[in-house]
Amino acid sequence: MVLTGLVRSVSRAGRCARAHYCSRALYSTENKARYYTKKHEWVSVSDNIGTVGISSYAQDALGEVVFAQLPEVGRAVAAGDECGALESVKAASEVYTPVSGVVTEKNDNVESTPSLINKSCYEEGWLFRVKLSKPEELRQLLDQAAYDQHLQDH
Repeated sequence: MVLTGLVRSVSRAGRCARAHYCSRALYSTENKARYYTKKHEWVSVSDNIGTVGISSYAQDALGEVVFAQLPEVGRAVAAGDECGALESVKAASEVYTPVSGVVTEKNDNVESTPSLINKSCYEEGWLFRVKLSKPEELRQLLDQAAYDQHLQDH
């Protein structure tokens, strides 16, 4: 089951509350600029290396994450490729890369302790890093305001 299907199954009332919560949780002076996919993955970029994870909304919809399979270092990925999987007590979901490039690092801590995704999806719970081969792809992603609007619309 893909995450978008799971997210759609969340009740309308819960969706509104979660979207509001996620919006508030993200506005911090310590946050780096993040770009999002409509499937709820995020990427932040520093020195042409993108750090990828799933959004607070996505981890909340999944519930307690109990298993994470991340892409291997050295793997070439293209934006939109399925490159990993997450399983929770509620469902399983594929992970898609928001950008193209070569995986430079995976978060071994998340593979050994998947609950880090629930505790800190933007900091300790990131999934993998990619050396960008097409930085212009970032323009195709949602910025914070557009992602917040996407959450409210769906």
